[in-house]
Amino acid sequence: MKVIRLVSEIFSRKTSIDWVLVLASSAIVFFGLITMNSFVEKNLFFEKQLISFAVAVGAFLLATRIDTDMLKRTDVLVALFVIMSALLLVLFGIGHVAKGAQSWFTVGAFAVQPAEGMKLILILILAKYFSRRHVEIAHFRHIIVSGIYAFIPFALVLLQPDFGSAMIIFLIWFGMILVSGVSKKHLAFVFLVGAITFVGLWTSVFEPYQKARIMTFVNPLADIRGTGYHVYQSTIAVGSGQIIGKGVGYGTQSHLRFLPEYQTDFIFSAFAEEWGLVGVIILFGLFSLIVWRILMIALVGATNFEMLYGAGVAVFIVSHFVVNIGMTIGLLPVTGVTVPFMSFGGSHLLVEFIALGLLVSMKKSARPAHRSALSHEFLGV
Repeated sequence: MKVIRLVSEIFSRKTSIDWVLVLASSAIVFFGLITMNSFVEKNLFFEKQLISFAVAVGAFLLATRIDTDMLKRTDVLVALFVIMSALLLVLFGIGHVAKGAQSWFTVGAFAVQPAEGMKLILILILAKYFSRRHVEIAHFRHIIVSGIYAFIPFALVLLQPDFGSAMIIFLIWFGMILVSGVSKKHLAFVFLVGAITFVGLWTSVFEPYQKARIMTFVNPLADIRGTGYHVYQSTIAVGSGQIIGKGVGYGTQSHLRFLPEYQTDFIFSAFAEEWGLVGVIILFGLFSLIVWRILMIALVGATNFEMLYGAGVAVFIVSHFVVNIGMTIGLLPVTGVTVPFMSFGGSHLLVEFIALGLLVSMKKSARPAHRSALSHEFLGV
């Protein structure tokens, strides 16, 4: 009976759909589905992603009904954090290995990636931590404590090894700590120590072959016949789309298999080749609309927790998008980071829609506030 009562309390609130978020994110999903389905007649990626989208929408609707006050409780968040950390540990024993990383649990024909769920839990727990310490947030210890929260999943994910997800976890922590009001001098000191340590390793520890590997990783296009081959093909695909694209189903780089992982890592390249600059502008516009809407909801949050959560979700989506685009055009190393809502993968799609659903649920308790007051409270200036 207690379990039934708890579930009843969680889903007791009425829902109010934010159609801007729903329509913009769904449009990006359909762009991804169209791109996936344009390569072969029978496409399992398309079919699985369609099922994942249906599940994600259902999860979004459920999340909009959750009483998010439950997520402000320390015991709830700590329990979720411990459970997700445990799942990341279990991966090393029974996880499925794909693309050299032991990052998935296989469930029938589908694969579940716990790192995606951990990103959302980290946003929630950092929002809770920073919101409770708003007055004393400038103290140096809050960089250390929040850094420990982020370091645990960062290390577990990096050891899989999944450098892309580890990078996103770091960016979530870094983005949220910037808007929380933590002293920028203290933060700069931490990064200065890190930079000095790296310089010391580079000059005194790393061997020449290790330096060469790092340089190739940072700049893949420096070795287009080796490790940079896929990125080189990706840049060709993006550029060959020109203004209006080659048309759906006519992307030669993708169809001739020069472009790898067209459904995940390089789906933006495949999309740009077929839709051209016009399609890319539409895609950028949809992502801008989503981020703008997230920030607008965050700015009228009832408490610092809602505001910081919204900021964290915005950082999460922007980090994924910027890192993937930078990767596909050769500006950033290839890390396996997906395009939010667009790339193939049920785990990230489910987490993204749940994150938006929780944000919509928080909007029910939004408060009107003067813009200058919000700026002072939100940015800590």
